[in-house]
Amino acid sequence: MTVHFPFQNSYSALPDSFFARVAPTPVSAPRLIKLNRPLAVQLGLDPDVLETPEGAEILAGKTVPDGADPIAMAYAGHQFGHFVPQLGDGRAILLGEVIDRDGLRRDIQLKGSGPTPFSRRGDGRAALGPVLREYIVSEAMYALGIPTTRSLAAVITGEHVIRETALPGAVLTRVASSHIRVGTFQFFAVRRDTDAIRRLADHVITRHYPDLLHAERPYHALLAGIVARQAELIARWLLVGFIHGVMNTDNSSISGETIDYGPCAFMDAYNPSQVFSSIDEMGRYAYANQPRIALWNLTRLAECLLPLFSDEQEKAVAEAQDILGAFSETFSAAYQAGLRKKVGLFTERDGDAALIQDLLDAMAKNQADFTLTFRKLGDAVGDNGADARAQFMDPAAFDEWAKRWRERTTLEPQTASERQSAMNAVNPIFIPRNHRVEAVIQAAVNDDNYAAFEELVKVLAKPFDEQPDYAAYADPPLPDQRVLQTFCGT
Repeated sequence: MTVHFPFQNSYSALPDSFFARVAPTPVSAPRLIKLNRPLAVQLGLDPDVLETPEGAEILAGKTVPDGADPIAMAYAGHQFGHFVPQLGDGRAILLGEVIDRDGLRRDIQLKGSGPTPFSRRGDGRAALGPVLREYIVSEAMYALGIPTTRSLAAVITGEHVIRETALPGAVLTRVASSHIRVGTFQFFAVRRDTDAIRRLADHVITRHYPDLLHAERPYHALLAGIVARQAELIARWLLVGFIHGVMNTDNSSISGETIDYGPCAFMDAYNPSQVFSSIDEMGRYAYANQPRIALWNLTRLAECLLPLFSDEQEKAVAEAQDILGAFSETFSAAYQAGLRKKVGLFTERDGDAALIQDLLDAMAKNQADFTLTFRKLGDAVGDNGADARAQFMDPAAFDEWAKRWRERTTLEPQTASERQSAMNAVNPIFIPRNHRVEAVIQAAVNDDNYAAFEELVKVLAKPFDEQPDYAAYADPPLPDQRVLQTFCGT
């Protein structure tokens, strides 16, 4: 049975300096763990064929499909503020690109498919745990309506990888609008290769911002477009309590998608300074720092684009600063609009931002669960808010705030039912709780048992829906279930 991928590759047609041609390293006994059948159909692939042993061999990198042009992409990056001039895909190989059913070009990439010229002494492999984590969280983000890379398949390789101990090896098939990053531009900027920067910028405009092709100043417009998408993306992260964990410039996507799910996590109790990543010792990428870091990353991108703006350095810098100046306003507008929706306000009035901030401050002081507080607030529209009160160590703190909130809602004509429905449409009840994700990983790694993984993925596919049979998945962790650190897994 033939596995057909209708590849139409554009990135591998760029100059050789953009990548290294390298094939995946075959594995011994690939076995399919999970295929994302709806995504396969969206990509124009046959899920029945992908679920065959032949399909598993392709998804594990054992067989390269016809039409693929496997490459490891070159990029640089600031990692925790320190610049590394050459990083690149050290354990990922881009098989090629397909045009999906909506006419959009999508990368199909294998993560954990073996060493590349960019591996820097690494084995190029992935352990099962990080593969399952990325599958779970990226698909949960998609269901939450947040721009993200997606997971087409997870395959166990039949081989072990050595980290602190021997672990089952696995490969994730990742789908993205592209894998071009801020760090991709930095790779050429540090080499003063202006022609390559222009070539890359033209490629990004054609692929991600085609409406800018005939702009009067296309490179200025490109930076403005990337700034706007990043500002809106980070606002969406904050609105669901998501912490990326490693917002390095090589993990910052030009397309505005969430990319590279390493030590990522969703908050339980609301804490603006929350950090989970084991490698973020200084809290650089804490929850509340994410907007500031996004702007810092975009500033690094702007520096790369300066030669395309003007031959006059001062003029180019001034123009870039003007474009970067829009980030804060765009982020704030998106974030505040999202918060108003979360508390059920249909209009914008003076005092709304302060009212909502007072709620967040009370949540932080009372260790209120971020997800459940907002979800249960919808119920409080029509009753005394007992479930929302229960999230607070001092329920009186909620009562004081709720009195002012209810007074504010009386200024709008919507019924309690209409308000609650609108709130439930933006406030999820189910998120990838860290303790649930870890339990799934342990069952898979220790017992080769994927039942919990399948169930969690099923529940998270409908994050806004009441699912009585799976109500326990909404519960925060008990004290002995709390996950205090998440790990990169490389």
